[in-house]
Amino acid sequence: MEGRFHYYEGYDMKEVTFPERVMYELGIKTLFVSNASGGMNPEFKIGDLMIITDHINFFPEHPLRGKNFPTGPRFPDMHEPYDKQLIAQADAIAREKGIRVMHGVYVGVQGPTFETPAEYAMYHRLGGDAVGMSTVPEVIVARHCGIKVFGVSIITDLGLEGQPVEVSHEEVQVAANKAQPLMTEIMREMIKRN
Repeated sequence: MEGRFHYYEGYDMKEVTFPERVMYELGIKTLFVSNASGGMNPEFKIGDLMIITDHINFFPEHPLRGKNFPTGPRFPDMHEPYDKQLIAQADAIAREKGIRVMHGVYVGVQGPTFETPAEYAMYHRLGGDAVGMSTVPEVIVARHCGIKVFGVSIITDLGLEGQPVEVSHEEVQVAANKAQPLMTEIMREMIKRN
């Protein structure tokens, strides 16, 4: 897919995650997700690729709320939302190609505002390394369908505690466009090897 439906655009969770339902019906076994996000980990730099190892869901509506789809159990297990074997493979490819990758927990929020300094600090203290306005609902639905997931966040801005920085959508897009080829290189190689 090119782009996605965002909750902040006014779509409900059924609409946001409809593409994953279609992918399941088409027989997709593995989903690659990516996003632009604000880094909260002091080790991160703008332009870093963060392989997502887990997430924290701060969306006000859950994508599985309502009647259970027959694609998975009523209460799906989420102990491994992001596939460990795919993460290990991406790490190996990044090492081979000399691409800097970080690991971290992605915090999914409603948006559409960028975070306040206090929100960045809170999300980081709760265990988040990056924060963004997408991905988590899609991953939850993919996992409910039994689809393996690999995810990458491009760190497009930093919200480090005690260092508030003004950010614009244009700056985020510039940083994402610079890092995207490196992410694509890793993902293409993963696809070749699977």
